[in-house]
Amino acid sequence: MTHEIAVIPGDGIGQEVTPAAVEVLGALGIDFQFVEGEAGDAVEDATGAALPRETRAIAADADATLFGAAGETAADVILPLRRVVGSFANVRPAVSYPGLDAVQPGTDLVFIRENTEGVYKGIESEVADGVRTCTRVITESASGKIAEYGFEYARQNGYDDVTIAHKANVMRQTDGLFLDTAERVGEDRGIEYETALMDALAMHLVMHPEDYGVVICPNLAGDMLSDLAAGLVGGLGLLPSANVGEDNALFEPVHGSAPDIAGDGVANPAAMILSAAMLLDHLGYDEDADRVRTAVESTLEDGPKTPDLGGAATTEEVTAAVIEGL
Repeated sequence: MTHEIAVIPGDGIGQEVTPAAVEVLGALGIDFQFVEGEAGDAVEDATGAALPRETRAIAADADATLFGAAGETAADVILPLRRVVGSFANVRPAVSYPGLDAVQPGTDLVFIRENTEGVYKGIESEVADGVRTCTRVITESASGKIAEYGFEYARQNGYDDVTIAHKANVMRQTDGLFLDTAERVGEDRGIEYETALMDALAMHLVMHPEDYGVVICPNLAGDMLSDLAAGLVGGLGLLPSANVGEDNALFEPVHGSAPDIAGDGVANPAAMILSAAMLLDHLGYDEDADRVRTAVESTLEDGPKTPDLGGAATTEEVTAAVIEGL
């Protein structure tokens, strides 16, 4: 069976790490057809659209999409792309690997982030001179959907610890609805869980990340907490993510376009390659996904490292080491 994969490198180091992930996927011998689309700053400068209609169509028609990074046009690329694939869940693992100088060795977290609402709806307005507002939308249906996905993810992947992050003590209506709905799902599933105020949770994650497994979050909280977790395990260059829809999905590293190192050939491809492993999971190639993750782990432990991890290796050298380890 041939799988069509949309490949959208985007801006900055996305142009370097996305080909690395494609190279790794190509080394597995699976029948992939890669179709490239353009998006980002340069495309907007040339065409007036950061995410051209042609690229949207490529992502919509594909079995899955690999996306690299976006620069100044990030909000005009990433959020629409997530809508194109119908994403409701953003899955962000944060794992510390042997051989790296992690702040918290032994970290194994997965953030399940609601991906459609909250303040990221972008409903903002200027109501008076010097006064601006942002409307926060939380619905029972979206909250229930992300909770069901999070609890099922924990069950399927062997996580015993499920935490529902919220701020219902202050945002009583919106986060109150999110919390009540997620708790009801947990009780219906018969899965043990705990709840945590998101600010206190941030502190506890820094001090004792080993106490947590799957964390179910509203949109903004999931974005912030997963970035915090990146600092625990060695940086954004190690965090992959999946934007999951009913029939489609988008896979991207958590890091940005890193214009300060773009073009130098030293970007860390690990997060992008690990995102490709999540793509393999999504398509049902679990054994191949594990091969890729094992090869990345071995490379991070004993192989060449890019400058962000204290080494001097290039993107190509790290990619070659991962492929050799497959």
